[in-house]
Amino acid sequence: MVDTEQRGGRRSSGSWTSSARRRACIGRRRSGCSTGGLKSLHTDNGSEFINHILFTWCRQEQIRFTGGRSYRKNDQAYVEQRNWLTVRRQVGYERLASRRAFTLLGQLYPLLSLQLNFFRPIRKLAAKERAGTRVLKHYDEPRTAYQRLLESGVLGEKARAEVDATLRRINPASLQRRIDTLLRQLWNLAKDERKLTQDTG
Repeated sequence: MVDTEQRGGRRSSGSWTSSARRRACIGRRRSGCSTGGLKSLHTDNGSEFINHILFTWCRQEQIRFTGGRSYRKNDQAYVEQRNWLTVRRQVGYERLASRRAFTLLGQLYPLLSLQLNFFRPIRKLAAKERAGTRVLKHYDEPRTAYQRLLESGVLGEKARAEVDATLRRINPASLQRRIDTLLRQLWNLAKDERKLTQDTG
């Protein structure tokens, strides 16, 4: 199972990785009580990921750490698709570089995670078949990550109760309003930062 989870990270050498690692530790503890814990981490080959700090942490936590193969760009296809679905499609492509933007993203991403995992059904590719020059793709029935998790049978009774309780606490309409409010603040902030750059450039 792949949990749809994202967190913002400040890009400032080692401090970025340390900050991201601390949030990953929190995420690991959370996932440990509900979905069995973080099993593996797959990244691209940037130095913000492939470094001693993150490698050492993964080894200590017994997390399988893998990266894309050199000159095999299709290795990243599924990761990039997930980034588009869970980040770019929601937040956009604006450059967000301020501390205020970092704070807003920190508030937004947990809400998006709840929405994506509990209320956004997604279909998955089930099979391919070739018909002449065409490749026909067959998809399964759309289901949410929550539904797929229950169907997987990996949850014990306690973990299942925790996940179900999380769902019961969420008001979808209220959740969407909170997301919309934070997105408007981010877009306005990005517009102000872009204008400031143009005025001073």
